[in-house]
Amino acid sequence: MKIMIQGAGSNVGKSMLVAGLCRLFTRRGLTVRPFKPQNMSNNAAVATGGEIGRAQALQARACGVAPHVDMNPVLLKPESETGAQVIVQGKRLTTVRARDYAALKPQLMAPVLDSFHRLQAQADLVIVEGAGSPAEVNLRAGDIANMGFAIASQTPVILTGDIDRGGVIAQLVGTQAVLGPADAAMIRGFLINKFRGDPRLFDDGYRLIEARTGWQGLGVVPWFPEAHRLPAEDAADLGGTRGSGSFLIAVPHLNRIANFDDVDPLAQEPGVTLRIIKPGQPLPVEADLIILPGSKATIADLAHFRQQGWDIDLAAALRRGARVLGLCGGYQMLGREIADPDGIEGKPGSVPGLGLLDLTTVMTADKRVTETEALHPASGTRVRGYEIHLGRTDGPDRARPMFTVDGQPEGALREDGRVMGSYLHGMFTEDAFRRALLTSLGATPGTASYDRTVEETLDALADHLAAHVDCDALQRIAGTALANLTHPG
Repeated sequence: MKIMIQGAGSNVGKSMLVAGLCRLFTRRGLTVRPFKPQNMSNNAAVATGGEIGRAQALQARACGVAPHVDMNPVLLKPESETGAQVIVQGKRLTTVRARDYAALKPQLMAPVLDSFHRLQAQADLVIVEGAGSPAEVNLRAGDIANMGFAIASQTPVILTGDIDRGGVIAQLVGTQAVLGPADAAMIRGFLINKFRGDPRLFDDGYRLIEARTGWQGLGVVPWFPEAHRLPAEDAADLGGTRGSGSFLIAVPHLNRIANFDDVDPLAQEPGVTLRIIKPGQPLPVEADLIILPGSKATIADLAHFRQQGWDIDLAAALRRGARVLGLCGGYQMLGREIADPDGIEGKPGSVPGLGLLDLTTVMTADKRVTETEALHPASGTRVRGYEIHLGRTDGPDRARPMFTVDGQPEGALREDGRVMGSYLHGMFTEDAFRRALLTSLGATPGTASYDRTVEETLDALADHLAAHVDCDALQRIAGTALANLTHPG
């Protein structure tokens, strides 16, 4: 069985719907696997065989299995406004400009289908997530993310609309209007997502969509208020303030922010306020901890950091007693220099870092992608995390590592202990380490388990969908032999 969840627009909630359905059908006793042919995100996860989008790693977790590169065979990681790194089946293939990607796409359908068929062989049900919207018919030629994949794999499609944005009737009816006949025939039903209030108020609109499209309505899904407890896929979802504790943690929203779910566990601590600082806003000098997050383009984001005046704010916050933690690209920025002799991130050369750690980073073409188990010597706690980065960092402050890995130093501490950095993503998911670090910085941590929170939220999401989606009809559609249908066009 196979089913594909596509959206009538971006950010309609496809990733979360797929995660919830993965957990729901897994609880029904099926062997389920998630799949996204093409993802565009700098929020990546280490999986068996390399790296994939973090959303697919969460969906794998919802299925109770380890993430694998076959679950997201093509991952695009934007490095600039016009170019992205192309990851194929977990490994970096190349970097291309957006205008050149169309020429590359036809070569990618083969590995996409190869990965999909391997997953099919393992599973009773594969739940596929589309990307963007099939209504972007100007991108239809060579498509591997939506209808191109659906037709190539003969996978039935459920189209999802986001009613919270308004205009959901036009989203769905309009999508059918612009699709070619063969593509439109792949859609077997629709879902309405993110409804606030009494769903019965949309009964007339629901029937109108059914009448105008001929598609089966499969449910109106109310707003899921616990969504913030799950890792966000899109950096556009970041922003604002979470929590109301007395310990303030500030995180600058970099242009190419990566692996931003690193800070999610901190937002769930009752003693913490986590504030994402958007461009144009000052870093709060009263912050207790400032975290420089990961970046897909460290040198460009360092320039962006300075353009915002955040380097001045950071220095002022340090003078007032703040602590600073750099993660991956943020760690590289804290050093004295970032050298890029081979032009990995742009023109060859070097730029001065923020000078808060006595370190130098040299960008190299080889990429480190690995799960890592580390010891935090200061607290004696162990941490399981992962590394995804280009470049190597060394210098005197590495003599005071933040962690050790197999007895070797990882990361660095300034001599006064107020500035620290590490390549280790995911460190805050470890409850004992998170509590120990917050306590050492003067915060009052809670007792909740982050992993248990994620598991409970996935279960709650599955319950939510079970109550509002016709899952029996969805399962019947997933078992339809579309290869026996005749599509016009």
